[in-house]
Amino acid sequence: MRIQPGDSKPKLWTRNFVLFTLSNLLVYLNLQMTTVSLPAYVSQRFGAGSVTVSLIISIFAVSAILTRFFVGKALETTGRKKLLYAALICLLISTAAFYWLPSVLLFILFRFISGIGFGIATTAFGTMVSEIVPARRMGEGMGYFGLSTGLSMALAPVVGIWLLLQYGAPGLFGVATILVIAAVPLIWSIKSAPPIRSAPPAPLRTSGMPAWMDRSIAFPCVLNLLLSFTYGGLISYMTLFGTEIGVSNVGWFFLCNALLVILVRPFSGQLFDRKGHQAVLPLGGLMVFAGLLLLSSAHSLTVLLLSSVCYGIGFGTLQPSLQAWTINRAHPRLRGAANGAFFNSMDVGIAVGSLSLGVIAANSSYAMMYRASALMMVLFLTVYGWSLLQGKKSRQASSLNEE
Repeated sequence: MRIQPGDSKPKLWTRNFVLFTLSNLLVYLNLQMTTVSLPAYVSQRFGAGSVTVSLIISIFAVSAILTRFFVGKALETTGRKKLLYAALICLLISTAAFYWLPSVLLFILFRFISGIGFGIATTAFGTMVSEIVPARRMGEGMGYFGLSTGLSMALAPVVGIWLLLQYGAPGLFGVATILVIAAVPLIWSIKSAPPIRSAPPAPLRTSGMPAWMDRSIAFPCVLNLLLSFTYGGLISYMTLFGTEIGVSNVGWFFLCNALLVILVRPFSGQLFDRKGHQAVLPLGGLMVFAGLLLLSSAHSLTVLLLSSVCYGIGFGTLQPSLQAWTINRAHPRLRGAANGAFFNSMDVGIAVGSLSLGVIAANSSYAMMYRASALMMVLFLTVYGWSLLQGKKSRQASSLNEE
């Protein structure tokens, strides 16, 4: 259907959209609060070393990644809300059990269960939201929906550590468990409704490849993996980098970064909807690149915060746009697979980035490590630019053939 200039925008802030966003916020608060506090808790409770702590953290990502390979297909055949309830059960059981577990082995097992719940929840939330957001406002809608993730990144680490210090493990895991319980009535209140369709669906893929390997889905996910590679170096080594340069309160970097992500997301989403990915991806990539270069030369809190502003603007511009682009390129029946592939590319990028950049830091310095990380954004811009050039050549060839 052709949209006339005088037509009003299709509605975005529906009851279901708000409920999905609040539910996603509660799940991410649970995740961020527990993940940031687990290393200290496990080290103190079990006397675990760095290798054991790393295993407990990474097993969660492995579990979530494996789960998402199957969730996309399950979303096509199983009741959506049933899958969300299953995810909440996994998160509820594992979070409530963390305080009572008597051994590291059991802790690893329940972290695996928690990863299953998170893998189901993130894929289901992203897919169901993409189905109720008007296609004309996909970038804006996913940007606003992503604010729940950005807000949790800003609040949860601070709250989680404070709860652990003030009230110990019972306070931390108790509050995290309550957050999951609070999501149940929100999901129950979501009314089933047919997906909004304001644009014709793309042709359904007919190759024999698994849905998550579809070329239309894979390209933006590759770009997201390169972006997430740089984020892995931030969340893993920022504290150690602060020690290296003599800045102790590096938590300001994450707070400033999260606030910029929250502020930028809605505007970048609207720009994506109006102008397309060409208007946001190059600028976002350059801002992330500039942020990492500034970070690598930082020797004061002022430069550290300036780098955080640049990185936050870039990350807040790129991530929701890449997710909206992934969804828009996928056939509606493949949106579950598309969301699963997108979140997997994020987790894989963070894990590979953390490991690879750690090796570089061990053989040089953290400053040099962040310069190497900035090269990933050079690769990001190169791959994206090559894609635009190939698309332009393809359109020119098609135009000549028609003549």
